Amino acid sequence: MSDDISPEEIAEITAFVDVVAPPPEGRPTALLLFGTNQPQPAEIAAERYHAGLTPLIIVTGGVNRHNGIIEGPTFQRLLVERGVPEDMIRCEDQSANTWQNVELALPFLQEALQSGLAITTVSKWYHLRTVHMLKTLLPGVGAFYSIGWEPIYAGKPVTRTEWPSIPDGKRRVIREWEEVSRRVADGSLAGLQRVDGAWR
Repeated sequence: MSDDISPEEIAEITAFVDVVAPPPEGRPTALLLFGTNQPQPAEIAAERYHAGLTPLIIVTGGVNRHNGIIEGPTFQRLLVERGVPEDMIRCEDQSANTWQNVELALPFLQEALQSGLAITTVSKWYHLRTVHMLKTLLPGVGAFYSIGWEPIYAGKPVTRTEWPSIPDGKRRVIREWEEVSRRVADGSLAGLQRVDGAWR
């Protein structure tokens, strides 16, 4: 895509890729943390645990290609260090991409649904594939929620207003917009809409 993106296009792309659909205030849900080498998802999950808002945390991620950490166990360690009991954490540690984050965590997601918990995904705010892949691989997920966070690349947070001026952020946001649009259109990802504050 051209470097010249109009303000209108920026606003349209930002709204399209924004995953955020937080759970209703005070409602406990299971959390699905998508793999990354940044610690923010563990911080969000620990905060929600201490607020009584998550009885089950599913962490995902195999070897990170940038720094070699194993993402799922790293999340697990960060959560335990923040006071989350280990028996409330389910850990997937083999996935190499977003699709596998969901696919290899399916037994834990089924456990959450069978215990009557809705799912809340925790991912980068623009990582729209996360919610579409969850619906594609777990079609019976029902209404679910999403919490987004702002990643940092080259020392700069990729925010909803600043992403066009941050090369690493811009590349990722544009890729998300193009890939999700294409894959929903060709049927390889399930379609979704935000309805009454939830993904459905």
